[in-house]
Amino acid sequence: MASAHAIPSLDEEFEFTAESKRRLLIGIGAGVALVAIGAYLLASGAGSHEAHGAAHAAGAHEAHGGGHHEYKWTTRLWANVWVNAVYFTGASVVGMFFMSYNYLAQAGWSVAFKRIPEAMPAYLPFMALAILGTFFIAGHDMFHWTHPGLYDKASPEFDPIINGKKGFLNTPFYLGRIIAYFGLWYFLWQRLRSFSLQEDLYGGTTYYEKSIKYGVAFLLVFGVTSSTSAWDFVMSIDTHWFSTMFGWYTLASWHVTGLAIITLTVVTLKEKGYMQWVNESHLHDLGKFMFAFSIFWTYVWFAQFMLIYYANLPEETIYYRERFSGYGGIYKAPFFINIFLNFVFPFLVLMTRDAKRTYIILKVAAWGIIIGHYFDFYTNIMPGTVGEHGGFGPIEFGMILIFASGFAYSLFSQLTKANLIPKNHPMLEETLHHDI
Repeated sequence: MASAHAIPSLDEEFEFTAESKRRLLIGIGAGVALVAIGAYLLASGAGSHEAHGAAHAAGAHEAHGGGHHEYKWTTRLWANVWVNAVYFTGASVVGMFFMSYNYLAQAGWSVAFKRIPEAMPAYLPFMALAILGTFFIAGHDMFHWTHPGLYDKASPEFDPIINGKKGFLNTPFYLGRIIAYFGLWYFLWQRLRSFSLQEDLYGGTTYYEKSIKYGVAFLLVFGVTSSTSAWDFVMSIDTHWFSTMFGWYTLASWHVTGLAIITLTVVTLKEKGYMQWVNESHLHDLGKFMFAFSIFWTYVWFAQFMLIYYANLPEETIYYRERFSGYGGIYKAPFFINIFLNFVFPFLVLMTRDAKRTYIILKVAAWGIIIGHYFDFYTNIMPGTVGEHGGFGPIEFGMILIFASGFAYSLFSQLTKANLIPKNHPMLEETLHHDI
């Protein structure tokens, strides 16, 4: 019965302790040290992979024009920045996405922990700087379409396919779109965040109704920009290749990653004594979300793969051939780890009702999804940027530490700026007595 849930105090603020800050700053420092070590090894040649001639013949030149431009060891450094920036951009903006569709549905169950997704988009400005900085510094090395010779019919590098895409893939328009993505996402988040904080102070339904309107506006914006940003951030790396499902595919990956982060944060805070009003039914629903959208991601992944496999067109199959068997097979392990951690593992772990209500199982499933979708973006981005020079070393682990520690620092800092539950939310009673 719903009445069985005891309602604890609703006056609760998160304390971001000096010890927690110190640990995260140490994490960032350790990441910087690992990146420095990895950069030294790459620069000296000790950390680079030997090129495999057979793998290069498998089609790298055809897909990326890899033979046109000499590889630089710094490209792997910046490619890692790009992988993490794209990954955490999605993890951040999905907090806004989650809030917006819950506002549109006028859902009450998620109010108990809405401060967590509400805090996630605060990391977006840092990701905007990382993406723009990387493009300005290394875009010419990572993005084949930025080379002017591809559009000059008198040049031996002229590429009629890429030339046909220059109306969309040109630097001024590309940069304009990136600025528009982050500007719109962050502006709309600021409005929802402001309404939420004012609602805490003044109550009533005025700010809730405004939040619904801005949430709907975000969904309309994100419905377009989630796809176009996926094309820009990831698909434009493999300039010849395209998939009409890629926008949905990337959104599914971002979404389930964000859900896993929300779940992991809720469970972690409960274990530390916070948010005792979050009950087993809330956790069950979060578990169902992770379970369902892991299956949805797999559906989109398989639909894209099956159609390309069945059509067997060289300009499409090269994408999977490179990841499965190209470049000496260095992307084969991440390819299958991706499938296992993002479908097989959460499907088996979260199948039962009790699993979705058990802290340790939810945490293990969430970590599996978070790690798995890093591999998803890794296998999407690395083959087209560094080819046979990819791998896992100090740079990869260090970059993950830097971005993940920074994300956690941003999230916890935002959680300190408001009560952990919106005390004057119109759906408060519903969420406190949520029972399934």
